[in-house]
Amino acid sequence: MSNDTIIWTQGGISEVPLQRFTGRVGAIEVATVEYDGSNRLWTWWSPLSEDIWGHAKEADGAKQAAEIWLRDWLENFRPFLEAGR
Repeated sequence: MSNDTIIWTQGGISEVPLQRFTGRVGAIEVATVEYDGSNRLWTWWSPLSEDIWGHAKEADGAKQAAEIWLRDWLENFRPFLEAGR
């Protein structure tokens, strides 16, 4: 996945930016990165799988970890997706 595959947008309320980013591929939400102030870490997770999440010290690190997980997870579907070609 190139850096342009997932488009990250920062959330906000009334034009006040939040410490939360949503990653999308097209119209599909694939990951969320949010600052956890109690642990002072950025937490990432994906709505594509219930039991996947992780932490990083910086937002960019959490985004990168989410992208790596997504790439690996999608490899499981390669045979299915290529069978339809």
